[in-house]
Amino acid sequence: MSAVYARRHTRPAFAAAALVLATAATLLTGTSAEAAPPAPVGAATARTYLGELTVKAEGSSDGYSRDKFPHWKTQSGACNTREVVLERDGTNVQQDASCAATSGTWKSPYDGGTWTAASDVDIDHVVPLSEAWKSGASGWTTAQRETFANDLAQPQLIAVTDNVNQAKGDQDPAEWLPPTTSYHCYYARMWVDVKHHYKLAVNTEEKSTLSSLLNGC
Repeated sequence: MSAVYARRHTRPAFAAAALVLATAATLLTGTSAEAAPPAPVGAATARTYLGELTVKAEGSSDGYSRDKFPHWKTQSGACNTREVVLERDGTNVQQDASCAATSGTWKSPYDGGTWTAASDVDIDHVVPLSEAWKSGASGWTTAQRETFANDLAQPQLIAVTDNVNQAKGDQDPAEWLPPTTSYHCYYARMWVDVKHHYKLAVNTEEKSTLSSLLNGC
């Protein structure tokens, strides 16, 4: 990077090209700095958002299928959504030619677990697909559900310990919260941010729990 910086003033076009090449090399070698999912809105905004959500009884799961939320679509080259999140959320992640993570370190914010094998890590949909279906997504088009299931712009996808994610299933915050209690405020902010963005409803118990969590932030 220092060589690129030194040339920037005299050869800007060359420097820009070098920077692109350096970025590409970084992705291939896995030497990038640790990144993070998009940050959710703050607690005050989340409280406002929560007040704007429609409150109604949870809908039926009739007709639901994960296949109706096409996920892990190709994002760039050979990289699908799962591999992009694994690279983003990990440290020193190395990927093979098919973009599969071959090594790296992942720390799960849900439980504090640290893993060095990608097979021990799930990519959690913060608002689960089934939960989304029952709170409004059943009326979406397949394209809208695909966007939701692969959304890298919202705080919706996060790398976590696989069995913790499996224990969560499709439960909402009134039924399940991350084992790490210090993460509850952040989790509530993520949940409300995503539901507000997609105009998904909340049920009474869910709203009550989220309100309590946000008031304690």
